[in-house]
Amino acid sequence: MTETLPNYVLQLLAAIAVLAYGIGSIPFGLLLTQLGGAGDIRAIGSGNIGATNVLRTGRRGLAAATLLLDGGKGAFAVLCGFILSPFHTAPAMAVAALFAVIGHCFPIWLKFKGGKGVATGLGAALALSPLTGLACCALWLGVAKLTKISSAGALAAFVAMPVLLTLLNGGDLRSPIPLAGLLIALLVIARHHGNIRRLLNGTEPRIGRKNP
Repeated sequence: MTETLPNYVLQLLAAIAVLAYGIGSIPFGLLLTQLGGAGDIRAIGSGNIGATNVLRTGRRGLAAATLLLDGGKGAFAVLCGFILSPFHTAPAMAVAALFAVIGHCFPIWLKFKGGKGVATGLGAALALSPLTGLACCALWLGVAKLTKISSAGALAAFVAMPVLLTLLNGGDLRSPIPLAGLLIALLVIARHHGNIRRLLNGTEPRIGRKNP
């Protein structure tokens, strides 16, 4: 992705990566639950800072706001990459998407203990490729509604994401945007290792439960 790019472009991509990481690392779930009087989300349920765990507080409004803001920061980071690198938009958007999700999963402000990247990854996907983003969101919601298990929907969406991005970008997985989609998918799936284990043994909690 970067072999033929001049040095100044590589430096710009590095700057975009830092910016996107900073945007992605804003812990909206933690901030909203504290401001909303729901306490420290890290001491509730699974301890995750994402919308699914915020829902376990019983505060649906806070969970919805967390979902929208976490998705929004993924999309906003990609938009920043697009604006800041008008002549190399695909690499810039790909770098921004990947590092926004990395920032959410490993925020420096929380000692690198963040969320699982689902909403941020879907927001980034919507900005990278609206059709892919919409398809992945529909798959996530559909599988989650069918199974009543949020992680099942998330895993289905992120398994599909790199496939869809590749098909919509000429079938070349090595191009920047499909490659970013693959790396994001691998990161999100890896962050769900505990969920995968519980899905396999039938102990994964259902949507809406307050306990993990």
